[in-house]
Amino acid sequence: MTNTSAFLINGLLKAGGALIAVNEIRGMILAGPVLYGIYQSGGTLTAIWIGLCSLGGIALSVIVPLIAAKKINKYTSERLNKQPANA
Repeated sequence: MTNTSAFLINGLLKAGGALIAVNEIRGMILAGPVLYGIYQSGGTLTAIWIGLCSLGGIALSVIVPLIAAKKINKYTSERLNKQPANA
């Protein structure tokens, strides 16, 4: 990977940071109706189980992009800081 492509990927990753923040807000918004549904059902075991599964799916949709962004950022920063060997 050349420095130019690593620089481009790093720039796109930084621009995607705003989208990740929006994704986290979306996750919080999606969790509201799930928690309200558990409350309305009276806290039955089935409602709690379905609610936990729904919240787990929402959490994965928020956490996985964060982990991927960190790994890509680490990879590109290593490539940008790598000095070419002079013969």
